[in-house]
Amino acid sequence: MPLRPRHAVITVLALLSAALAGGCGASTPSRLHDVTLALDFTPNAVHAPIYAAVRKGFDRSRGIDLRIREPGEGPDGLKLVATGRAQLALLDISDLALAEQHGVDVVAVAALVGKPLAALVAQRGIGRPRNLEHKTVGVSGLPSDPAFLKAVMQADGGDVRTVHQVTIGFSAVQRLLTGRVAAVPAFWNVEGVALQQRGHPVDIFKVEDYGAPPYPEVVIVTSRATLAKRRADIRATLAAISAGVDDVREHPAPAAAQIVKAAGAADPKLVAAQLHAVIPTYAPGLRLDRTVLERWARWDAKVGIVKRRPDIAKAFAFGLTGS
Repeated sequence: MPLRPRHAVITVLALLSAALAGGCGASTPSRLHDVTLALDFTPNAVHAPIYAAVRKGFDRSRGIDLRIREPGEGPDGLKLVATGRAQLALLDISDLALAEQHGVDVVAVAALVGKPLAALVAQRGIGRPRNLEHKTVGVSGLPSDPAFLKAVMQADGGDVRTVHQVTIGFSAVQRLLTGRVAAVPAFWNVEGVALQQRGHPVDIFKVEDYGAPPYPEVVIVTSRATLAKRRADIRATLAAISAGVDDVREHPAPAAAQIVKAAGAADPKLVAAQLHAVIPTYAPGLRLDRTVLERWARWDAKVGIVKRRPDIAKAFAFGLTGS
């Protein structure tokens, strides 16, 4: 799937074989419950509602002290949640499927991004996915990338067997800028926007235009043990993040400024452009749609991202978000 280093799922799989309170106007409860949420990558526009929830006090008004944990050497949210060192984490939905099939006992409780962000980002002039035949395509080394490339090309009548795939790690933008690859699996709202901001026009082939259902790209996960022990705190935290989504939609400028600050040397114009791109994809109320997820499960198995169809009842917990 996308090339951004959003999930260290390979490493993790090797290592691991508050009822909703009042609105933002309510007084802060005297005792706050600590909840740690591990990000999937360095702070970026996708994370804006989480940071807004803390900045605006939506967490504290619901009895939660939400602590945002950024990745260290690599994204480790799955491991942190599975071992109880974080109560929540962000995860790509396909990596959730891989974790479920490797017996990692985590469950998705909400959707942050409610639409696919995955795409093949190609040099301008490629025109369509099947035109990547006999060209060089960069893949990250994650197991889902070749399956994703095959799915998009095959849906357009292309033969992925003719493609020369090279492992480029997480240098998608640089490889495209230098012309060393014809395309990469990436996120259209991140690498795609970054390339366009740098004056490097690209062709973007979004996965939902090539057979994929409108699945939620980024989900919020917890462990079953944490959910059993702290269900009320999980619900309260999700309510705070949902309020953060609403605030980011209404006030994108301060949200972008906060991400620039959290990310350190981020380009303000790039962050603003990426936030503008992702805002329409936030899941309303963070809700999970069982019908869409069933369709996603069939598609994920069909195209080979996972070996067998994900068990929706096992991988997702419904009813923890808004009504």
